[in-house]
Amino acid sequence: MASPPLSAAGGSGAEHSSGSEAPPPGRDLPALFEQAAERLPALLPAASKEQLLYLYARYKQVKLGTCNTPKPSFFDFEGKQKWEAWKALGDTSPHQAMQEYVAAVKKLDPSWNPQTTEKRAKESKTVFGGPVVSSLYQEETIREEDKNIFDYCRENNIDYVTKAIQSKKVDVNVTDEEGRALLHWACDRGHKELVSALLQHSADVNIQDGEGQTALHYAATCEFLDIVELLLQSGADPGLRDQEGCLPEEVTDSKAITSALQQHVTGEP
Repeated sequence: MASPPLSAAGGSGAEHSSGSEAPPPGRDLPALFEQAAERLPALLPAASKEQLLYLYARYKQVKLGTCNTPKPSFFDFEGKQKWEAWKALGDTSPHQAMQEYVAAVKKLDPSWNPQTTEKRAKESKTVFGGPVVSSLYQEETIREEDKNIFDYCRENNIDYVTKAIQSKKVDVNVTDEEGRALLHWACDRGHKELVSALLQHSADVNIQDGEGQTALHYAATCEFLDIVELLLQSGADPGLRDQEGCLPEEVTDSKAITSALQQHVTGEP
């Protein structure tokens, strides 16, 4: 789901020494990796952009292997940085990437004790229902000339987004490097009016991201009940499965979507 990012030199794969440490004796490396991914959201304020890119690249290497996706467009500045950081890892093994990821998180928080059971912070389930998300960078101020359509969507700039779609400069179903459409982003951020505007301009209500999740999954994850209801009324299919053929737990476990489904199907409050 979400993919986190950390380290020394600006996200290239060159810096391996800091992550080459073996996990503590008796500790399962994949389990440590998942714990480190869950720890990261709380550390974002202390991490530099370069560190987050480093972590992002290793998370992608573990989850998806060698980078084999097309390079983002020239105007997608953030996407290009993330792609280049991941691409630089080449054929680095998932095992090495996990070691480096765990060591990088430990470097960010020397007091972190992986043996202590941690509750996932509330914010860790936000963007895209995983341990961190979106870009895995902290939201930062972006110069106007560097913004792309997804930045305007995240900002809830309805006027800009709708004008771009109406002028045919932007396809309403355009996706970013993770397969997320404008509708995914609007639902993730709770921008109901923008969601409505996108749907009015023929956004595909059941479009799936790179992991097979729909805008409905995002809205349910963040418990935006009003958006869940809007999507269902617009034809969202709660039964769509992810890439592994499973219903994401955000749908099966969400009280928000359960309540909305009941109202949608039965008309009961």
